[in-house]
Amino acid sequence: MTVTRFAPSPTGLLHLGHVYAAGFAFQAAKAASGEFLVRLEDIDTTRVRPEYETAIFEDLAWLGLEWQQPVRKQSEHFEDYRSALARLEAMGLLYPCFCTRKEIQAEIAGAGQAPQGPDGPLYPGLCRSKSKAEQEERTAAGQPYALRLDVAKARALAGTDLKWTDRTHGEHEARPEIFGDVVLARKETPTSYHLAVVVDDALQGVTLVTRGEDLLPATHLHRLLQALLVLSVPEWQHHRLITDEHGKRLAKRDQARSLRSLREAGMSAADVWRSVGL
Repeated sequence: MTVTRFAPSPTGLLHLGHVYAAGFAFQAAKAASGEFLVRLEDIDTTRVRPEYETAIFEDLAWLGLEWQQPVRKQSEHFEDYRSALARLEAMGLLYPCFCTRKEIQAEIAGAGQAPQGPDGPLYPGLCRSKSKAEQEERTAAGQPYALRLDVAKARALAGTDLKWTDRTHGEHEARPEIFGDVVLARKETPTSYHLAVVVDDALQGVTLVTRGEDLLPATHLHRLLQALLVLSVPEWQHHRLITDEHGKRLAKRDQARSLRSLREAGMSAADVWRSVGL
């Protein structure tokens, strides 16, 4: 059975980009007589607000969408992510990184150039070779740190047959090294988006991951994590993005006009769906 999901973060009100993503996932599930899930990605506890969570459910219901219950909230499942981290650590694939952002930038600047990944310059590996004794001494002293994945070791352990399929873009050979030694957790937060999303999708039985094409590169890393953690592998379908009049992707941080404001201005649900082409 096809199982899709829409996974917003309750850190602001939904906008038309969210409408398209939710509708795309909903239609993909219904076309296959499958299930549509809603999941709240609320690990960023400093920005999450209860009123945004309530608004998400109200807006989706107003649009006419129905979803399976209960809704999974990431903040209620930190133990699942700690367990995944423990498995990776037992394989010798994680190391604590004590570098500040300023130190990383200085190292990159001093080198003259750095390999570029989807999110900018790759981490230069300053903490990768620290001894176990130094790692333990610094963590025992309470220094803040991030847990990074040694991507070269991880790639070697996962093997060469690491592929994934996108319904729009076809079959891909996973190249997780494009992200370098990515952060999977921090001292105060036991997961990152990358780790949480693959754990959640597997636990919820998601078979088709639909999301914006801006997240297509992340799939290279997600496929690696699935292989390491022996998780089920879904299909993906990366869809177009809804943009503003200047061609820029809609985003909460740019104060994209909210669905709530469009409702208050008199738009109907049918008007909203037509405006995003669904």
